[in-house]
Amino acid sequence: MLTWIVRIIIFGYAIGCLHGSTIVQKIAGVNLKQTGSKNAGASNATVVLGKKFGALVAFIDIAKGAFSVIVIRLLSHQLNLSEDQALSLLFLVSVATIIGHNYPFYMGFNGGKGTATLIGALFAIDWRFGLIGFGLFVIAALATDYIVFGVFMLYITFLALAIWYGSWLAIAIAIALFLVGIVKHLENFSKIKEGSETKISAVFGKKVK
Repeated sequence: MLTWIVRIIIFGYAIGCLHGSTIVQKIAGVNLKQTGSKNAGASNATVVLGKKFGALVAFIDIAKGAFSVIVIRLLSHQLNLSEDQALSLLFLVSVATIIGHNYPFYMGFNGGKGTATLIGALFAIDWRFGLIGFGLFVIAALATDYIVFGVFMLYITFLALAIWYGSWLAIAIAIALFLVGIVKHLENFSKIKEGSETKISAVFGKKVK
């Protein structure tokens, strides 16, 4: 089992390192790590390059979160695992994929913030919680005009999903991800306090590029 855990972590991390931003960089000729918020994610792509490129980055990053979970779900059916073990592996590969997105080795371990990838993983683990999390994400983000508040609704939903299934290992993994999320978004909260954080209304008030 330990060998499979290591393999799954490596697999998830490798998938997470496949960034939508690197594909957009080749198409648009703009390095997102060197402009805007210098974040290799969909939000920065939207701010810098417009909604179309932002949507492309989001689609790729959501897809890889869902893909990693689907692969491990199919694999777990062949390993004769208990329901709790299989569920724990789904949470494990989700977090490994998000870590790969957030800390890719070829970006000096400084990539995106994992929001889109978390959405994909949530839908792949349980589409009902995916819908709930995405709905809360949209409501909180629009109500506050800051995407970061919506992001933390996703983390809370991910933790609630682990609690719902009653797996202690899944809960521990979800808590670990929540702590990673806090670290990755400290800068956003600092900018909100300073009044320099980009508002959603400012981004979507722009003309489509």
